[in-house]
Amino acid sequence: MANIVAIVGRPNVGKSTLFNRLIEQRVAIMDNQSGVTRDRHYGRAEWTDHFFTVIDTGGYVVGSEDVFEEAIREQVQIALDEATVVLFVVDTMSGLSPLDDDFADVLRRSKKPVFLVANKAETNERRQAASEFYSLGMGDPYPISAQTGTGTGDLLDEVIKHFPQGEEEDPDAGIPRIAIIGRPNVGKSSFVNTLLGKERNIVTDIAGTTRDATNTRYKAFGKDFILTDTAGLRRKARVSDNIEFYSTLRTIKAMEASDVCIVMLDATRGLESQDMTIIGQAVKAKKGVVIMVNKWDAIEKDHKTADVWKKEINQRMAPIDYLPIIFTSVHEKQRIFQVMEKAMQVYENKSKRIATSKINELMQPEVEAFPPPALKGKYVRIKYMLQVPTPSPTFIFFCNLPQYIKESYERFLENKLREHFDFEGVPLTLFFRQK
Repeated sequence: MANIVAIVGRPNVGKSTLFNRLIEQRVAIMDNQSGVTRDRHYGRAEWTDHFFTVIDTGGYVVGSEDVFEEAIREQVQIALDEATVVLFVVDTMSGLSPLDDDFADVLRRSKKPVFLVANKAETNERRQAASEFYSLGMGDPYPISAQTGTGTGDLLDEVIKHFPQGEEEDPDAGIPRIAIIGRPNVGKSSFVNTLLGKERNIVTDIAGTTRDATNTRYKAFGKDFILTDTAGLRRKARVSDNIEFYSTLRTIKAMEASDVCIVMLDATRGLESQDMTIIGQAVKAKKGVVIMVNKWDAIEKDHKTADVWKKEINQRMAPIDYLPIIFTSVHEKQRIFQVMEKAMQVYENKSKRIATSKINELMQPEVEAFPPPALKGKYVRIKYMLQVPTPSPTFIFFCNLPQYIKESYERFLENKLREHFDFEGVPLTLFFRQK
């Protein structure tokens, strides 16, 4: 990520709106309530064949003792350290604020190219009002409207001049994506921070601290992939405000964009109905899944406890009994890297392609030994089978009477495919077509 643009400023000036505009997606949450964005939020953008990373940050407040605002200040400072170019966003609607002056002092110490972006300049009157920001001593203000896109093209023309070089392609294309999902306050952000060895995401004891889904490039086991920390998923009845509602949508969208989901459970609370719903959502979306039982150090156990847990999870999730289960403690750093190693194995299983000849060589004897049961005096004969090139493993079985294949026999075939070809952690799709 050679070219990085950080969007910074005081709360509620439109930073997340500008972020969404630059990456051309509605990813960062936008709300009139200040303090909505907390973690650094990354996205990819492109302008005239120049690819770059955009960082959205929380609103910077100097001197506050609020637990979130203190953490936000630390996150903003990290973003400034990472950035190639900084966009300092101010608000032409509300005018110059003492917080803008305070933040300008911070930016002068950063030694990075800073563009003063006068947002919400939808009218001529507001564009003229942008002149009052000259007093910040940060150069000419660029009047724009992040909401409508007015002026953003001229701004980006100047921004890309500060890039060391334009990237020819999106470096994130084709890289495996692993999403960390689960209920609130199970330790998802702590897990990501421990893997990275730094405070990438804000962590507190308050459930719901993480609101956006945040992406981070990560290398391990000789692999390069993208980790996505997500907001905790609650039951719909407990989603109490707009911000949490949109956080939930972002988490679901991050899950759908991922290749593998690490579903984190809380060992002190056991497998709850919401955990089962989250696992079911990931399986329904045809994602690879690893179940990570966190806080394993906090419960009393003996040598049989893990086996009892695995048996209970498999029984309650039946017929979904093919997901790897790993017992961890993020706090004690127990088996956390084993989780990532298993996630990469599941990704490889999900990407696996089996030759048609190999499928028929191993599966035809199984079908001949246990053929589909006859229905109405008619016998179903499966002629041959193949795998089709889809994002998740999908197999087509050609037979004379596909409408007579029962669900129980379909599960039999799925189990045999898993037995022969090792699709641990990956949902399979089977179709039956007439031949």
